[in-house]
Amino acid sequence: MDDDAREQALLTALTTEHFVLQTGRSATVAESVGRTTIFLSLLSAALIGLGFVSGNGPLLRPYLGAVLPTLVVTGLLTFGRLVQNMVENSLDLQRMQRIRAWYHQRLAGDQDFFADAATSGGETRSAWTAVGARPGRWQLLLTAAALVGAVNALLLGLGAALLAGLAGLSTGPAVLVGVPVALVTFAAQVAYIGRASISMTR
Repeated sequence: MDDDAREQALLTALTTEHFVLQTGRSATVAESVGRTTIFLSLLSAALIGLGFVSGNGPLLRPYLGAVLPTLVVTGLLTFGRLVQNMVENSLDLQRMQRIRAWYHQRLAGDQDFFADAATSGGETRSAWTAVGARPGRWQLLLTAAALVGAVNALLLGLGAALLAGLAGLSTGPAVLVGVPVALVTFAAQVAYIGRASISMTR
């Protein structure tokens, strides 16, 4: 195979790979939206049910005892999968950015097509620039995983406050138990997202 044929075959392969990666990103984003929607719908239904039983003291505790653990488990499982989706999406975006940088270096010539994918020195730019974002820890708070993590933290904090109330504490001290639990839980989940994002660069 001569150089021209090899170049054409590589271009065809990269174009196909670019399409496959974009399709994979679309599927990943759709799954993230679907899982988040299911979890938030379950939470919404639980809150509506709470409104119905809130006036009935004997039913309130069994309801919370059944619903709150279900929400926490569902939330943690949703959070874990959303972090995986975030990693998959970012890796696909990085691979697409490398392909776009190759397009720019080999095919663009004097044009500025795909110029955002490559630096002046020919290196590939960060994939974050392709979506108009800057890499950093604060960016992790804007992910769907962080959203679900915040809800999980609130649920766990609420659970801790309710358990403290059942143990005999009044409302004020019970809240003081729940707030630190919520904050620590949220911090732990954000740290988990951070470790997952670091693993993407290795």
